[in-house]
Amino acid sequence: MSTIKEKLEKMGIDLPKPAEPKFSYIPVRQTGNLIYLSGMDCRVNGELIYKGKLGKDLSIEQGQKAARQTMINILGVLQNYLGDLERIEKVIKVLGFVSSTPDFVEQPYVINGASNLLVEVLGERGKHARSAIGTNVLPFDTPVEIEIIIESKD
Repeated sequence: MSTIKEKLEKMGIDLPKPAEPKFSYIPVRQTGNLIYLSGMDCRVNGELIYKGKLGKDLSIEQGQKAARQTMINILGVLQNYLGDLERIEKVIKVLGFVSSTPDFVEQPYVINGASNLLVEVLGERGKHARSAIGTNVLPFDTPVEIEIIIESKD
């Protein structure tokens, strides 16, 4: 059985170090064994990998890549906070926002880019409740913003 670290290495994923927040919030808040993460986006080295709206500027496949990168960033924050992703007991909830045109209705397909990565990396622990919501705009023209709630082992 592979560890989470080994799975990430096999997938060619190097988790990023989280950037310091530029605004008045913290990226992680824990109460008991529940850990809440603030909304994250699809940045790599400080730059969004995509900008715009699904249904106008971006394809579903690009949206899925944005969602996947967002989840990689989330895992980077969790790695930094927990010290070891093996401390994740399970993912409780994923809340995904997709910047969309009014007629775009395939937000669940976009957020699958993030959900599929969680299950790939964490197995059963990565299965979660989820909402995928369309919105007319997201900060800085990011196409996807995701927040999650996890339960830690200790």
